[in-house]
Amino acid sequence: MITTDPVHGVPCFLDLGAPDVQAAAAFYGRVLGWEYEAMQGGEEMEGSEDMEGGMFRKDGKVVAGLGKLTEEGARSAWMIYYNVTDADATTQAVEKAGGTVRTAPRDLGEWGRMAQLSDPLGGQFAIWQPGTDGGVELVDAPGALSWTELYTSDAEGAKKFYGDVFGWWYSDMELPGGGGTYSLITPADLPEERMQGGIMGLSKEDLALAGGKPYWHPVFDVEDCDAAVAQVTGNGGSVQMGPEDAEGVGRLAVCVDPAGADFVVLTPVKS
Repeated sequence: MITTDPVHGVPCFLDLGAPDVQAAAAFYGRVLGWEYEAMQGGEEMEGSEDMEGGMFRKDGKVVAGLGKLTEEGARSAWMIYYNVTDADATTQAVEKAGGTVRTAPRDLGEWGRMAQLSDPLGGQFAIWQPGTDGGVELVDAPGALSWTELYTSDAEGAKKFYGDVFGWWYSDMELPGGGGTYSLITPADLPEERMQGGIMGLSKEDLALAGGKPYWHPVFDVEDCDAAVAQVTGNGGSVQMGPEDAEGVGRLAVCVDPAGADFVVLTPVKS
């Protein structure tokens, strides 16, 4: 269960880098029922006057961000931000554990302090030290983030790296049909009911979407998985897997938007 509690190492925000901001806003509006709010008042943050983007809202609450993809050679993808108590200390921990710094810690006005980082195999993620802005305002509800997932060719190495950086602990489960091991992520010092994501080991060939590198993607709660998939395919996206039922989890599908960013839609089992 993901919550908006400001706990070290929990997902607190996510944003999409898209080559066409308006097209992405329209796509996710149809698939997830989001409303897009363009950025206003660029003078409030240094350099933001040159940015194109804004926020996605669901029922008036912030659920994600959207920005123009500007990094040369980068693929369109979702970036997941994890809450930290000290962005500089966490960045140092990333480097000590063998990761790399893509964007050094910097302040975004009074809102908070952020950095963008990579794990040792190149899986990209970000960290957020909250100021006045804690991140997303709605989670674990239809149209909102409900889980995070890492696909990697070195699951054991990833578990050690992220454990060293965030203090996560794990519980492993065997997937049915010989599908391998799935490691469930829980933040440090929190009980199992606060599980927030998983790590899945795959071959490099199965990581073709990111050129063989690991990648994180978000799982979004939806009321009707099949209806959401119909909106994905009907609006230029595609489906990598599903829809299919996962025992004890719900009905899910792995999707790719028209620009190539991957995500999962999940209708969870009713408790």
